[in-house]
Amino acid sequence: MPDQRVAYSSGGVIYRVNGNRFEVALIATHEGRRWGLPKGHVRRGETAEAAAVREIAEETGLTGVVERHLATIEYWFRAGSTRIHKYVDLFLVRYTEGSLMPQTAEVDDVRWFSLQEAAERASFARERDVLNQVRQLLEGK
Repeated sequence: MPDQRVAYSSGGVIYRVNGNRFEVALIATHEGRRWGLPKGHVRRGETAEAAAVREIAEETGLTGVVERHLATIEYWFRAGSTRIHKYVDLFLVRYTEGSLMPQTAEVDDVRWFSLQEAAERASFARERDVLNQVRQLLEGK
């Protein structure tokens, strides 16, 4: 039987108001081919909310304040011969300061998108669902 383990990450949807529209920041990975939400490993003793704010800042250069929990998504992936069951807590985070600066070791690009553009651009269905949930929350659509 292959090895199995559980991994726990946290991240979120950081948003700002630009004129009359809401914008969210997405990161690109895999040489710019995969767009998604910033997220990463929750450290021992760290809350999911604190990890989300830290990971968003590390990956995007943007700082924000957690407003609410949005969803917990889960999926399986393989690292070598180990199957990993990953849980990711995603939060709605209001942008407070900073400028777009991708984390060079892990992120290829980071950009602001309208909520609709972000939902269309996101590479994973579960993240698209969360972005559509945010669109309903913020825009009432």
